[in-house]
Amino acid sequence: MKKEDLKIVFLGTPDFAVESLDALHSHGYNIVGVITMPDKPAGRGHKLLYSPIKKYALEHGLKLLQPTNLKDPAFVEELRSLHADLFIVIAFRMLPEVVWQMPRLGTFNLHASLLPKYRGAAPINWAIINGDSRTGVTTFFLKHEIDTGDILRQEAIEIGPDETLESVHDRLMHLGAELTLDTVKHILAEDLKPQPQEELLQGAQPTPAPKIFKDTCRIDWEKSAKSIHNLVRGLSPYPAAWTTLNGDSIKILRTAIADRPAPGNSKPGECVIVNGKELYATAGDGMLIRILELQPQGKRPMLDTAFLNGLRDKTLVFSL
Repeated sequence: MKKEDLKIVFLGTPDFAVESLDALHSHGYNIVGVITMPDKPAGRGHKLLYSPIKKYALEHGLKLLQPTNLKDPAFVEELRSLHADLFIVIAFRMLPEVVWQMPRLGTFNLHASLLPKYRGAAPINWAIINGDSRTGVTTFFLKHEIDTGDILRQEAIEIGPDETLESVHDRLMHLGAELTLDTVKHILAEDLKPQPQEELLQGAQPTPAPKIFKDTCRIDWEKSAKSIHNLVRGLSPYPAAWTTLNGDSIKILRTAIADRPAPGNSKPGECVIVNGKELYATAGDGMLIRILELQPQGKRPMLDTAFLNGLRDKTLVFSL
């Protein structure tokens, strides 16, 4: 089969998925349908907000479906009428079996981790928060249990010790588009050898990557400087690690582990100001961590120097 004859339905929502859809479309693949989430009201005026995938589909004249219920018989019938050979899912939602079993060549998902590590909603965040030095992208055939299907292809990258979520996300987004094209090419060539994840686990438990909540993002100053640094960069720039100062929430966007310990009488969360322009906080292991960029409540992100310039009382303690 030629790639022009391969009928593909693409399912996705955020920017991470757009890169792969664009790669498929640009390389001449026949996208017979694009499925994304319904529009959501946003802002004070509750104006309906398009997903990035919807925006791309409209700009390129692709058939668009936005079902509220993936099991709705009318949606399932319309989907079936597209006679697609392959479904590709990237950053969408859990699909019912009646959907993912529909195409004759199957349904594959692109996941932003080296499965079976980091199954779940936030694989990039948790890889950085846990201090991993390596991550990647995986394509796998869907089956009922989430993120458990047989692996098709994988590509890995190194994570820098100070690299943030934003940087890793963008690199994986581009790598994922390449891997999506590569996977489709091998499906067409019929030379894939799917590998069950159980073979890679060898009896071990998979590493979870659960959804990030507000409590996940709160900094525990009793933890080590390295742990705090990893939490900050694994959540930067959004949703961002946070703490409280004088009862107000404050986001910590960028940090660096200092090469010196805190003063002997410093307690976790207590701040140290150096030369009037550098802000440090004491971690639970007695080491200092530099607060390079932060965002006070109701204000824009700023460097620590600008933050300190606006302070009168420079006796600071971040709440535990």
